[in-house]
Amino acid sequence: MSESPAKASRTQQISLCEALDRVLNKGAVVVADITITVADVELVYLSLQALVTSVETGRRLRRESGYDE
Repeated sequence: MSESPAKASRTQQISLCEALDRVLNKGAVVVADITITVADVELVYLSLQALVTSVETGRRLRRESGYDE
């Protein structure tokens, strides 16, 4: 017998603490493009990029990439 969809989704959920731990251990890049337009005229364009990781993971990635020299 297969599990109901509701029960299956509960068993696959992870806690916020586990998700945050995964992001901090591996890193994540958040990218956003924002355009403010008035009357079909683009007034402001913002391109945002952010790296989310722990300090230790950032240091490890920097050593591995060769930028630590």
